[in-house]
Amino acid sequence: MRKILVTGGHGQLGRTIRELQDECSGYEFAFFSSEELDITDENKVLEAFTREQPYICINTAAYTDVENSEREPEKAYAVNVKGVENVVKACKNTGASLIHISTDYVFDGQKSTPYLPSDATNPINVYGKSKLEGEKIIQSMIDQFFIVRTSWLYSKKYGKNFYRTILNKARTGSELIITDEQTGSPTNTESLCRYIFKLIQSGGSYGVCHFADAEVMTWFDFAFSILKEHQLENKITLRKGSFRTLAKRPEYSVLKATNRVS
Repeated sequence: MRKILVTGGHGQLGRTIRELQDECSGYEFAFFSSEELDITDENKVLEAFTREQPYICINTAAYTDVENSEREPEKAYAVNVKGVENVVKACKNTGASLIHISTDYVFDGQKSTPYLPSDATNPINVYGKSKLEGEKIIQSMIDQFFIVRTSWLYSKKYGKNFYRTILNKARTGSELIITDEQTGSPTNTESLCRYIFKLIQSGGSYGVCHFADAEVMTWFDFAFSILKEHQLENKITLRKGSFRTLAKRPEYSVLKATNRVS
């Protein structure tokens, strides 16, 4: 049975893939948490690939702390650039294809219509710059890859994310002050997981893809929808407000879902 190696296996997407893996029939999965397989360690990565001999690697491992990326850019670049390079080398060495998860933050947010994979990239923060550099490494080193850009990723069950943070704060009765100055498409890890499975099983042509759930909203809208889903919209004070952050954020980062682009 062909094997799929999943890095970042204890993150919100990795745990979702583990939960839904039976939907991707015909494959055996091997999951590695960031503690079990630090992708910044080139030798450990090569050892794992040599041992597992994967047919496909799904790289969900990433440094995703946008604010801390500004304070400590070396951490973002270590994982999102050097770590990606290590994974790509291991894929090349073992003949594995790569499915790599990237981000809407490779764009500057100056468009007013959904971003296509062919649109010019221009990241405005360290996190986005590091993710784009990782993309470039993949494209320069191997041919058998999918780079899947997604946006505002969240799981209702796993990890630390906007959805779970809003719900936890609401349940403690906290007032919520949320910005409406950024627009995007919140994307459930289950949706992204099933999209990845379709890429695997369809055998589609390789390239850069965009995937996001269809609904477009601001962070304020998303917070309200979370409260409404749990019948909390009339029990919690939710108001709009602006926050200064160290990292610049794209004002508009809606992605146009596509299969791929050459």
